[in-house]
Amino acid sequence: MIVDKQGFHFFSDFSSMEKDVSSVIVESWLKGWSLSRKVPLPVGFKSGFKVDVGDEKQKSRYVFPKLNDDFKELSEAIDEPWVFLKVCASVDEVSPNIPGNWTIEPQGYLMTCFRPMDFPEMSLSQDYHLEFEEYHSTYVVKILAQNGELASTGRVALVDDFAVYDRIITESHHQRKGLGRFLMKELEKISLSKGISKKVLVATEEGKLLYQSLGWELYSLYTSVVIQA
Repeated sequence: MIVDKQGFHFFSDFSSMEKDVSSVIVESWLKGWSLSRKVPLPVGFKSGFKVDVGDEKQKSRYVFPKLNDDFKELSEAIDEPWVFLKVCASVDEVSPNIPGNWTIEPQGYLMTCFRPMDFPEMSLSQDYHLEFEEYHSTYVVKILAQNGELASTGRVALVDDFAVYDRIITESHHQRKGLGRFLMKELEKISLSKGISKKVLVATEEGKLLYQSLGWELYSLYTSVVIQA
């Protein structure tokens, strides 16, 4: 385990993980996620946070830095569908601590990168061009094909001295062309231009491989559960 100057703990592999995830990182990530998704900012809820998302398939989300009694008691109290509980813990840890009516989503990964990302020399193919958008401290980068089709897109929200990366997507028939890496480079340019170098995101299994290749590190496993209608 590595401890940086601010006391945040980083883990070099899954086997060395401990239970001391920083609530500062979790809250900043959640604020950035909320700004990116244009929903209300999180509020404190016991040892975690709550966001009223207001979507038909995600009414609200509760996020906890660690698996504890607050998380367990909430999972027993909620019986309505499409309220998500999320926690910095593994699927294997969460599974025996929730009632059987909850569905566990695929394993997620809370990741950080506190230095410039590692990029090879690259340029955008003449078959594509960039477009930019900005709202609520959130910057959107789009890579479009010459016919106007959206090939890749991503967002970075700047909050609490963190760059929160969100909705990093490359369409399937545009993958394996380096667009994801180029997109991440453009997003990092924006955050560095604003004096922000600390980066955080939550990745899927597939996305984790890309981010690790760019120098991101696994900070914590991240598990989501929901009661489906």
